[in-house]
Amino acid sequence: MTTLNWKALAGLVNLLVALGVALFLPAWTFHYWQAWAFLAVFGLSVFAITAYLMKRDPALLERRVKAGPVAETRTLQKIVQSLASVAFVAIFVVSALDHRRHWSRVPLPVTIACDALVALGLLIVFLVFRENTFTSAIIEVGADQKVISTGLYSVVRHPMYMGAFLMLLAVPPALGSLWGLFAVIPLMVVIVWRLFDEEKFLAAKLPGYREYQQRVKRRIVPFVW
Repeated sequence: MTTLNWKALAGLVNLLVALGVALFLPAWTFHYWQAWAFLAVFGLSVFAITAYLMKRDPALLERRVKAGPVAETRTLQKIVQSLASVAFVAIFVVSALDHRRHWSRVPLPVTIACDALVALGLLIVFLVFRENTFTSAIIEVGADQKVISTGLYSVVRHPMYMGAFLMLLAVPPALGSLWGLFAVIPLMVVIVWRLFDEEKFLAAKLPGYREYQQRVKRRIVPFVW
């Protein structure tokens, strides 16, 4: 185990603990099976991705470990990442409060299906990682980076965001909440804000990206936007 691997695993454990706090504290109970099921699906999926990167692409793992507002080099993205972090936590807090207050009900088959969609969203993220080793957690251009236009990148320009959106929309119903879906909206707005800034940055800094934009018209949703 290298220092990088330990750092990545520690980051995953810290994330799961933080999500557990954001779920069980507002719910004020550990008798919240939807939360346990989600944490299992999410945790195992992210661990599998992390294990793959440890073995096959340590360089990408290092790029992913360097994340968050502090890691960003530009003030705008520090603000965007800070807002995204708050909005992300809010999804879990609102969903947990919904569970505690019984504001809404989600049928069991829907909850199970949404857990599957969480896994599918993370599978899309994994496919992106496998296709593009330069998928940094911050907006930057690597020394040897080139435009990737194969795989999911031939369908949309930001397939990782596509997978993230699918996962985020599935999280509240997976947690037994419908009200939590309203909490997803601010995060999606922040991600789109980040996306526009990222495209502007890449068009200016990454050779060939403008031509790629002309070839692949859709940003996140195939055939739509």
